[in-house]
Amino acid sequence: MPDKSKSFLTILRGAFALKGGGKFHWAWVILAICFVDLFVNYSVRLGYGVVLPEMIRNLDFGRAAGGSIYNAYLFTYILVTPFTGYLTDRLGARRVITICLSILGIAVIFMGTADSLWSACLYFGLAGLGATGLWAPIITLVQRWFAFHRRGFALGILSSGFGLGFATIGAVFPWIVKHFDWRYAWFSLGAMAVGMVAINAVFLRSDPGVAGVRPWGEKPGQGEADKPGGRPEPTVLQSTTIGAVFKDHRFYLIGSSYFAIAYALYGITTFMVDYAKYQLNLPLEQASTLATIHGICQVAGVLTVLPLSDYIGRKKTIIISNTIISVCLASILLISESILVLYLVIGCLAVFYGATFPIYGACAGDYFPREIMGTVIGAWTPFYGFGAILTHWITGLLRDATGVYNHAFIINVVMGALAIVLISVVRKKRN
Repeated sequence: MPDKSKSFLTILRGAFALKGGGKFHWAWVILAICFVDLFVNYSVRLGYGVVLPEMIRNLDFGRAAGGSIYNAYLFTYILVTPFTGYLTDRLGARRVITICLSILGIAVIFMGTADSLWSACLYFGLAGLGATGLWAPIITLVQRWFAFHRRGFALGILSSGFGLGFATIGAVFPWIVKHFDWRYAWFSLGAMAVGMVAINAVFLRSDPGVAGVRPWGEKPGQGEADKPGGRPEPTVLQSTTIGAVFKDHRFYLIGSSYFAIAYALYGITTFMVDYAKYQLNLPLEQASTLATIHGICQVAGVLTVLPLSDYIGRKKTIIISNTIISVCLASILLISESILVLYLVIGCLAVFYGATFPIYGACAGDYFPREIMGTVIGAWTPFYGFGAILTHWITGLLRDATGVYNHAFIINVVMGALAIVLISVVRKKRN
C-alpha cells in the first residue's frame, strides 16, 4: 500500500535515489526529454494564439481565416493521432516521437515563410502531422515508466512543459515583433524542434520492461494492480482488443466530455490575446501578458491538480476542474475593461486548463488496460480535435459578424457545463 503521508519533497528526493546496481533510474531521463518535447510542441500549438493578431494584420486575414489556419493543424492532428497512438503500442514511442518531431520542426520553419491563406494552412497542417507524435505517445511513454500511484505526480511535472511554453512565447513575442517580425517566432520554434530530434532518437526508451527495470515508484511485489489507498486497479477489460474499447460506453462518455471542455477552453485560449487587443483595446504587450500569465498558472496547476488526482481519483478531479473552468469562463463575460480582474480570471482558468488534457489522458490508464493506453488516448483525440475545430470556426465567424466575442464566449460556458454532466455519469466496472 502506498504511503500517503509522503510529502512532495520526499517523493522528489526519491527521484534521485540510485537504482540497484548504482544506476540512475532512466524514468527521469525519459521525463526530462519529454518535458522539453512538450515545451516545444505547445509553444507552437498555443503560441499560435499569441502570434495570431500580428499575423492576420500583416497578411490581411479575418478572424475566420485565422481560425481556419489553426483548423488545418487540428484536422491533420485528429485524423492521424489515432494511428500514432496505435503505432506507439506496436512500434514503440521512441520511433514515433523522433519522426514526428522532425516533421514538426521543418513544418514550423516553413510556417514562417507563409504569405497566403493556402500556404499557411498547408504548413500548419504539416505541423499538426508532426504534433500527432508529441502528445499521445509522450503521455503513454511517461505513464509506462512510472508506477500507477505516481503517474499524476509524473504527469504534473511533464505537463508544466506546455504551460512554460505558452508563458515563454507570450513574454518573448512582443520583443520579436519589436526587433524583427512575427515570422521569426516560427523560425525559432522550428529550430528548437529540429534540435531535439537527435536527443530523442538516442536517449528515449519505449518501455521499462525492455530496459530491464521496474517503473519508478513500483516496489517488488507491486504492479499495475496497485492503486492509491491499497485498492486494486479496476480490471475494466479482460480483452485487450481494440474492438472491446469501442464497445465500452465509457469510452464515448469520457470522449464526449473531452470534446465539450476542449470547445470551451480553445474558444478563449486561441482568441484571448486578440480579444484583449481589439475588443478591450489593450496594447500588444499587455494583451500578450495574458499568455504569460496563462502559461505560468498552468504550471502551478499541473504541479498541484495532477498529483492530487492520485489521491482523490481522476473522475472527481475532472469534475472539480471543469466546474471552476466554467465559472471562470462565465466571469470573463462580466468583465468590463478591468485588466487586473481579467488577469486574475485567466490565471485561475489556467490553473485547471493545464491539468485538463493530461488528466483526461490519464483516464486511459484508469479505465482501460495498460497495453492499449496509447491506442485509447489516440482514439480520444478526434473528440478533443473536433471540439477545438468547431470552436475556432464558430468563434471566428461570430466575431467577424458581430464585431465582439461575447456571443461566442456564452457558448463556451454552456459547453463547459456539458463537460461536467458527461463525466459525472461515468462509472467503473469490475469483472
